[in-house]
Formats: sequence, C-alpha cells, structure tokens
Amino acid sequence: MQIDSATIHRTLKDFFGYDTFKGDQERVIQHLLMGGDAFVLMPTGGGKSLCYQLPAILMKGTAIVISPLIALMKNQVDLLRGFEAGTGTGSIAHFLNSSLSKMQIEEVRSDLLAGKTKILYVAPESLTKEENVSLLREVQISFYAVDEAHCISEWGHDFRPEYRRIRALVDEIGRHPIIALTATATPKVQSDILKNLGIQRAAVFKSSFNRPNLYYEVRDKQDVEKDMIKYIKQNPGKSGIVYCLSRKKVEEIAQLLCINGIKARPYHAGLDAKTRAENQDAFLSEEINVIVATIAFGMGIDKPDVRFVIHYDIPKSIESYYQETGRAGRDGKEGRCIDYYSYKDIQKLEKFMQGKPVAEQEISRQLLGEVVAYAESNQCRRKLLLNYFGEDYPQDNCGSCDNCVMPKPLFDGREQMRLVIGLIESLPEHFKIEHLANILVGNPTAMVKSYQHDSIPFFGKGADYSDKFWCTVIHQGLILHLLEKEIETYGLIDVTDKGRDFLKNPYELKMVEDRVFTGGDSEEEEDEETQAANAAMRGGGAGDPVLLSMLKDLRRDVARKLKLQPWIVFGDPALDDMSILYPITLEELRNCQGVGEGKARKFGTEFVNLIRKYVEENEISRPDDFIVKSAPGKSANKIFIIQSIDKCMSLEDIAAAKGLDMDELMTEIEAIVSTGTSLNLDYYINENLDEEIVDEILEYFKEEAASDSLADAMAALGGDYDEMEIRLVRIKFLCEIAS
Repeated sequence: MQIDSATIHRTLKDFFGYDTFKGDQERVIQHLLMGGDAFVLMPTGGGKSLCYQLPAILMKGTAIVISPLIALMKNQVDLLRGFEAGTGTGSIAHFLNSSLSKMQIEEVRSDLLAGKTKILYVAPESLTKEENVSLLREVQISFYAVDEAHCISEWGHDFRPEYRRIRALVDEIGRHPIIALTATATPKVQSDILKNLGIQRAAVFKSSFNRPNLYYEVRDKQDVEKDMIKYIKQNPGKSGIVYCLSRKKVEEIAQLLCINGIKARPYHAGLDAKTRAENQDAFLSEEINVIVATIAFGMGIDKPDVRFVIHYDIPKSIESYYQETGRAGRDGKEGRCIDYYSYKDIQKLEKFMQGKPVAEQEISRQLLGEVVAYAESNQCRRKLLLNYFGEDYPQDNCGSCDNCVMPKPLFDGREQMRLVIGLIESLPEHFKIEHLANILVGNPTAMVKSYQHDSIPFFGKGADYSDKFWCTVIHQGLILHLLEKEIETYGLIDVTDKGRDFLKNPYELKMVEDRVFTGGDSEEEEDEETQAANAAMRGGGAGDPVLLSMLKDLRRDVARKLKLQPWIVFGDPALDDMSILYPITLEELRNCQGVGEGKARKFGTEFVNLIRKYVEENEISRPDDFIVKSAPGKSANKIFIIQSIDKCMSLEDIAAAKGLDMDELMTEIEAIVSTGTSLNLDYYINENLDEEIVDEILEYFKEEAASDSLADAMAALGGDYDEMEIRLVRIKFLCEIAS
C-alpha cells in the first residue's frame, strides 16, 4: 500500500501527538505499509508499539495484534482510545480475551464486522478458539503483529507453547504480512522466531540495546530488606518496581514496605483481575510509589518515569533481567537497576529444574549460567549485556555501572583453579560444589566422612581460604567452561576437556578478590565500596567520614579497656549506621544495624554521648530515625523460638514444631541474636557438646576472631569441629560477651 511520507508524518502528529520518529520506526512503518514481513528488535522504551499502531490506522482493514498479557492489551487499547477521544466512538481498538463478558464479546464482534476497528489485540489462547478463527475469517485483515515475539522460542526468557501455533492459525485465517516485535532476543532466539513464523526473508530492523541512562549494580544479598528500604526512603516520591520470583515473596515484601511507610502494592497472577487492575492503575496514576511484582507485571506498561528497578531475587535469564530493568528511565532520565545476588538463590532455581525433561533442564541451565556469569563478573556490566545480545560496546569503562565506577581488586586464581580441577579429577565419583569446598577447607562433614574424603591428600589443602572462596572459584570454573554440571545428575561437577588442558598448561585467571576473601580487613573494605556505590547512586551522602573516624577511635579505646576485640563492641555496619543516623539516645542507638538492647546498654553510653556532642558542636540536622519494622506474621516464628528456648525445649523439637530443618532453625536463632536479643542455649550445648570443645571455640572468638564471621570461623576451626558446633558456641559467645 503506497502512502506518501507527508501523510505518515501528519498521522504521527495529529493522532499520536509526536513531531518526529525514533530510531528505525519510520523505516519499519514504510516497509509494513508496502506489504513486507518484518522482524523488529527494539529495546524497552524504543517505541515498538508505534511500529504497528500507526500503519494499522492508515491501512484498510483490521490489524491483529497477538499479545501475551491482558494488562498490556487493556493499557494499549485505553491509550489508543485516548488518542481518538473527541473524534471517535471508542471502537478504533478492542481486545479479545478471557476477561470479557458475552455482551462485551458481542460488541467487539459487531465493531469488527462493521469495519470500525483498526486494531484488535488478541491473546494467543483466544486465537486458537474455533469461534474466533471463524470470526476473523470474515474480517478484512491488514496484517498480523506478534508482540513479545520472544515467547515463541524455547530459548527465550518467557516461552509460551501457544505462540508456536501462530503460523498455523495465520494460514487457517488467511495469510497477510507479519511483523514480529520484541525487546529481547539473542541471535539464536531471533532465528527461532523467524523460522517458526515462516518469515525467514523478513526485513530485520535492529536498534542498539544500549540504555546509557541506566545504572547497573549487583549487591550481595545480605540484610537485603533493610538495604532496600533504606534505598527507597533515600529516594522519596520516586516510582519504582521490585521484582520477586514467587507470589508469596511479592506479598511479604509489599506488606513490609507498607509497614515501613512506603506506598506499595503487590502484583502477581494469583490476584484476581480486579485487584491486579486496581494495583496497576494506582501505580500508573502515582497513588502509590512502588509496585512489588512477579514477571507478570510490566510487559507493555507505558510509564516513562520509573526511576528504579530492584530485583529482590535473581532473574532466571539475562533476557528477563534486561527487559525488566528496561522499564526504568524510559523517558531517558535517571534509571537505577539494583540486583541482589546470592548463589543460594541460584541453587533454589536449580532445584526447581529437577524432574523436568532433560532438554528443558539443559536450556534452563545455560540461561541461568549466563546470569551467574553476569552477577559474578568484574567486567563492565553494560558491555556484558550488549555482548549477550550480539552487540559490541567499544568503550572499556561505561561510567555507569558498579564495576566501572568502583573497579574491584583482582588476583590471579590459576593455582586455586588447578587445585579444584586436580581434586575433581582425583575422585572416582562426581560431587556438588559444597562437598568439594568442604574437602578443600578440611571440613569433616558427615558426607565427607562417609566417603572417607577426610583421608585423601586434597583434604584441607585449601584451608587458607573459606568454603565461600572455594565455591566462588568453582563458579568461575563453570563460567569459563573449565568445569561443567552434569545434566541427568543435576548439580554434580565434572571437568571439561578445556579444564584438563588448563590443568596441563595453566594461564592467568583474573578473579574478583572482594567476593571471595573473608579475611579480617575485607569486611571493612567491602563496606567502603558499598558506601561509594551508594554515593554514586544517590549523588553523594554516604556516612559522615569525620564522625565515623571518631567512632572507630572510641571503639578501639573501649575494646582495649575491656580487653575485647573491637568488633565485639560494635561491628562496622553499626558504626556506619551511627555515622548516617546520628543516634543521641540509647533507644535511637538500637535502630542501628546489629545493635540490640543488650549491646546498647552494655557499650552504648559513651558512643551516644560522643555523637550528641558532635551533633551540637557542628549544628547537624539529624535525619528521621530509620528502622525496619517487621510484619507481624514474620515475627511469629521468632516469638515461638524465644519462648521455647526459655522453656529449654530441644532444638530438634522446636524445628519440628515449625516445620523447619536444623539449618533453617539456626538461621532464625542467629537472626534473633543479631538484633541484640539474648538467648540462653547452655542447656542444649551442655547436653550435646563436650566442655573442651566449647572452651576452645569460645577462645577462638575471644582471642583470634577479627569478626563474628561464620565463614572465617569455619576456615580456622572447621578441621576440628563441625559447623553446628561452631554455630552453637558462636551464639553463646554473642549472647554472653558481644551483646
């Protein structure tokens, strides 16, 4: 269909209100108007929808837009009808899906057959219904638009089996031009889309994936709730999205944010359609600032001023991550992308894969491996993202990601990698990451003993480092394809041919130091880097460096006087919070990280007196108190545990009563103690541990430990004591001496 450029530009201005096209939009539109098939790869915010909406307005007939989400359809239809307001009847755009009543479906049918509707949004499931196929065969169709086309591919991040039937349905209804659009597709996914839709000769339009206004950051998933709330409160009034993998976690985090004075609502597929729509509309209309959601939220949502996207849980693929972070800063202004990463989350996702077909596990494993590589890399995150989608980023430093703003110290890890590979090659069977790490640090767990791995030459050969260090080395081996995980026995580690070659001819391996070393000084260095990152994200305003220096001097003096290690008085995170919050009473001091009532009462008076004097002398305006308030349901376990320990119940019985395993119970107990609550576990310790063992572990924490780090304690003591013994005595030490 030949339409002159002036008409196209006039429609752009008169109907959509824009003066100019962005990127490839005009070329795509011209191609579609001429009757050609097209594949459009355009980042979120690039204006994909205009590529099919404008030609649909100009061409004869109705454009059929196949879209996966009801929320997307409603949003787009409302938008188009808004453009039409005052001149039309509201029939220019419709959607056809399971949310409509019989009366509404009849209205859509009537407008379609009357030729009033220019764009019909339809879910792929609805397209397969026989009555809809029959209806569309009676309608004059201008073209088909397959939105979110990555859903076609098993290698895409959001595979929908219904999408693979689209081409057969198009042939049944009647062949017309096809335009496939997506914001995320690797070369492999692109090929899969073109092949499945039967449009291998389609014109391909690719825009750059670079979003220069977005800042990318990966944070260790430690004290994540407090860190996240603090960040949101430091950015008052800004719109943001928090993504979680499970519906349960979405509900928990939304409730937590609300309790802490942040206007937030949940969004996930388990909510009824009315609630989902209300929560989405509240976010779009700025009644609330934050939406907490699963990946069900966001596809096609046109909110240009989302200022931050936080991933509470690691996403399942780089495509998911790119698309979800792409919802920040669509107006070209500030957009912060914070991803909380813990390898435990990866292990959870791996467990979910078990029991699925091997081919599906293989795809998921590769996609997840790319996420781990991204999260643990020391390279420019922008370069990594663009490279994943087949695009080069020529600069060495983007100046807008954590790895470029704060380069991490590196070390040559070739000898450590050779030790790992040598261990794996020496074993007649294959084992998981944690088991290999326990052998290297010399931790005689029950499993290590059962395989008699405590008597092999490699046992304890890596005792200079923590188990976390060795897990990270193994992760790096997987990323570099020196190691691999077996598929059918998922999670067991084997050496690749490339790894065997490396063992014979090693070469330099640059590894990130601060993610693996857990020595005495690294915690302080990491805190300084975190402060620098926060300053970069906020444009300054970390802690008060002068006050922080004074607090450290006071801590050293108090510790020397009491003959304690400085960290026992107050940890670095507590001092950092004091330098930000300026607490001037013991009650306010308890709001600082790691300071409970006991520690505040025992050590706090001199600190609050120093801070009060400093605030007065420097006329400092103190911030509002910051404390994370817990949801009532979340503290129920803690109350039960505290009461049960007061009654001297065995830990096994407490765990069974709450449906926890022993590791989960210990984590709960450690969390209670970390807030300053004192628990007396002597009854359990005396019954289960030898007095000599207790004394030796206590002596380590009193005399040798540079922090209360369990990883450090395991590295120092693990050869003689198991993890449970160390954890129990550490709790005793923290309650009696450090709190």
